[in-house]
Amino acid sequence: MDFEYNGNNYSVERYPTSENKSLKAWSAADEHALSYIKKNNIPCTKPIVFNDRFGFLSTLLADKKPTAVIDFKSQEKAFKINLNTNKIDSTQVALVNSIAPLKSSYDLAILKVPKSLDLFRLQLVQLHNALDDNAIVICAFMTKYFSPQVLSIANEFFEECEQSKAWKKSRILILKKKKNIESQELIHTIPFTKAKSFKQYYGVFSAKNIDYASQFFIENMVVTLGDHKVLDLASGNGVLAYAALEGKPNREIHLVDDSYLAVESSKMNVEGENVHFHYNDSLSDFEDNTFDLIISNPPFHFEYETNIEVAIDLFKEVRRCLKKGGSFQMVTSHHLNSKTHLHKLFHKVNIVAEDKKFVVYNCI
Repeated sequence: MDFEYNGNNYSVERYPTSENKSLKAWSAADEHALSYIKKNNIPCTKPIVFNDRFGFLSTLLADKKPTAVIDFKSQEKAFKINLNTNKIDSTQVALVNSIAPLKSSYDLAILKVPKSLDLFRLQLVQLHNALDDNAIVICAFMTKYFSPQVLSIANEFFEECEQSKAWKKSRILILKKKKNIESQELIHTIPFTKAKSFKQYYGVFSAKNIDYASQFFIENMVVTLGDHKVLDLASGNGVLAYAALEGKPNREIHLVDDSYLAVESSKMNVEGENVHFHYNDSLSDFEDNTFDLIISNPPFHFEYETNIEVAIDLFKEVRRCLKKGGSFQMVTSHHLNSKTHLHKLFHKVNIVAEDKKFVVYNCI
């Protein structure tokens, strides 16, 4: 899709792509942030951008040589695609991860407010010490997703928190005069059993407890002694991989997740000589006919979107990577009707267990 900015035309697309043509690579909140910067002549010599999911903001501001904080492998790929499409040298935009120390001093930060308020807090912690004293932070969001907690968290870090008027159903918060704050822990602990707790970075899925779907899946997951090579797809903090290792700790297991924070969290929870971690949004690291068993609590949310397209593409790769007779076991919500899609790919699709919300499938 095309967008005009400062007299130049840009083409910015989504990655992963979607068959839903109404979905764009940017929102009115992105446009609102850019309009505010231009209208108010905000200094922008050293900008930093957070939660720029498809690289829209970073592409348009590439001449300012922004730093972009990247949380997902798919996001990194979207940046490369859109910078290349617009013939922008990739070195124009510096990519860093969510927990890397920021070395520069920035005069402007643009932060698309994420769905996870824990991630919002983590990003403000990361950003705080890297801001110039006179820096401005613009937090952009669609009005329907606003929570008073956003303002509450922002007030912990900044003296001034001004909220704009609504524009195209979006608003921005303008944060100024950073406060002196004590260092904050970026990792929290989730109880699991009497013998085991899980650590994870703020912003990783299911912040308060092991989510019910994963617990339900663990109760009904079947891992046999013959499952020598196992993959945990969309592994999160590693709870499913940990459960799969019980009874056979030397089993070879691979954990894959699109989220950098999730992969780094799982490294704190799952240990062993045959445990391998992969930061990727696909199964391109693996050859055909590799695994005896693949387990997953697959994603179906893309920030505020409910989107099963990404999961369906992963199911196709699962089929390729399974050995003949191999098992793909997954838990998902009833309302997604995953069985229809699974039947197109697998020889057998059995329901192992179900309740009012979730269903566990075993696909051969």
